[in-house]
Amino acid sequence: MTRETAPRAQEGAKPSPSDPQARISALEDLILARLDDDKAQDVVFIDLKGKSAVADGLVVASGRSHRHVGAMADHLLRALKDEGYGRARVEGLPHCDWVLIDTGDVIIHLFRPEVRSFYNIEKIWLVDSGHRTQAAGQVV
Repeated sequence: MTRETAPRAQEGAKPSPSDPQARISALEDLILARLDDDKAQDVVFIDLKGKSAVADGLVVASGRSHRHVGAMADHLLRALKDEGYGRARVEGLPHCDWVLIDTGDVIIHLFRPEVRSFYNIEKIWLVDSGHRTQAAGQVV
């Protein structure tokens, strides 16, 4: 099943528990759509399927302030629960500098921009995942 033909979570199509790939794809679509609705900045999705036993995908996004990061996390947690993905594990919610949401299949990192640039976690995963970013004629 390709990503384009997967059921869209926001259209009310519940993922089938018998098809784990469709469920993961619908979960990824739900997360990315919710972050887009909440005006998340610099959203990066890293596909980890077949590359890591930790998760199938990693999402990194920034919010403009503590309040924005907290609101995005809260909205995302509600959407996950409403769409039947159960309770995700959450870390960092009280301070909202860096909120980590672990759904089991996809891990979401929500940062304030200063904290994101300090930790630069997507660079670690991009190197390991085989993805490359072109910058000034060099592979980074």
